Amino acid sequence: MTELSHDRPLVLIVDDNARNLKLARDVLLAAGFRTLEAATGAEGIALAGEQLPDVILMDLRLPDLDGTEANRVLAASRRTAAIPVVALTSLALDLDDAWFRGAGFAGYLAKPIDVETFPDVVRAFCQG
Repeated sequence: MTELSHDRPLVLIVDDNARNLKLARDVLLAAGFRTLEAATGAEGIALAGEQLPDVILMDLRLPDLDGTEANRVLAASRRTAAIPVVALTSLALDLDDAWFRGAGFAGYLAKPIDVETFPDVVRAFCQG
């Protein structure tokens, strides 16, 4: 890895919908991010522990365990507890910011994503 790649935030996208995952990845890559992708909560947890991304975008509905449970596992691990996890969900209309924060998320992003603002919002989560 070059020094330059460390200046580019690393984002782990956990989503079982291939089209949603591809869109998020492509938008972030075009904006200069590095990305990792996972289709299950377990795969996301493993990748987070190995790669220590700057932020994790976590779908709430996953085939093995839901995003809220995966977030709890990440928060309970000393290795991954400091990584902000942002819910990426179509349920945003039914829930509010207080619910997401109460569930341990750093925040949330509604699906479908707004490709114009998505990179800036993700970058803000990377910077705390």
